[in-house]
Amino acid sequence: MFKIVRKKVLNPTVTLMEVEAPFIAKKAEPGQFIILRVDESGERIPLTVADYDREKGTVTIIFQIVGASTEKLNHLEQGDFIHDFVGPLGTPSHLDGLKKVAVVGGGVGCAIAYPIAKKLHENGAEVHAIVGFRNKDLVILEEQFRAASSKLLIMTDDGSYGDKGLVTNALKELIDSGEKYDEVIAIGPLVMMKFVSKLTKEYGIKTVVSMNPIMIDGTGMCGGCRLTVGGETKFACVDGPDFDGHLVDFDEAMARSNMYKDFERHRYEDTCNLFKGVKNNG
Repeated sequence: MFKIVRKKVLNPTVTLMEVEAPFIAKKAEPGQFIILRVDESGERIPLTVADYDREKGTVTIIFQIVGASTEKLNHLEQGDFIHDFVGPLGTPSHLDGLKKVAVVGGGVGCAIAYPIAKKLHENGAEVHAIVGFRNKDLVILEEQFRAASSKLLIMTDDGSYGDKGLVTNALKELIDSGEKYDEVIAIGPLVMMKFVSKLTKEYGIKTVVSMNPIMIDGTGMCGGCRLTVGGETKFACVDGPDFDGHLVDFDEAMARSNMYKDFERHRYEDTCNLFKGVKNNG
């Protein structure tokens, strides 16, 4: 059992939890993830390590409430316990030797992009962060990104905060203005990472993306997280989650990600109705 020592609502659909997990905190690195089960009958869900404190022995996760399991997780409060919390899993991001990097985050993917930007900043690299959201109400981690980067550009689809437009617009402007990057790291919705990679390929800039498909066991045994990268089958849980964005078959990944949407929507609705019933009866 793993105790929740802090819970913070970042926006209407995104929640931060700091969890007491000293052995994971001791080993975790940016880019890695954990797999948790809310309770004994819960499904296994992967969540990226958004931050860690080795001295306190805590790991921070940030999740979007999109399905039944994240809905159940969000109903836990500070002082409650998560049944299973396993990790760190996956391969840490390769950040050594990078001097100037553009870190591009989209939506809740910013929770994955932030620890990478933070680590790069700690390593002495120049970090240009570009983060995109649908609107002002969904902006998360602005202060943290500002502290970890020498340049921060915030983009919103509707122009309600920062600049109006897509993260690719901002990245293109920076490149065209003469900025030279050792690498671009893009983390967010598949379609966002696809078009960032398409843009950087035109300029010949190495680009790394973080792939987070459906996972079950986290050890490569189930095959649920398989991807096609450079014409070869890879497993995000053990080979990734970071991959060369110019080699990922994004269209295949997007098709696979849509396979379970109807099922997950029904599970989410059932879970919401269950909690409503408990609340009304209580």
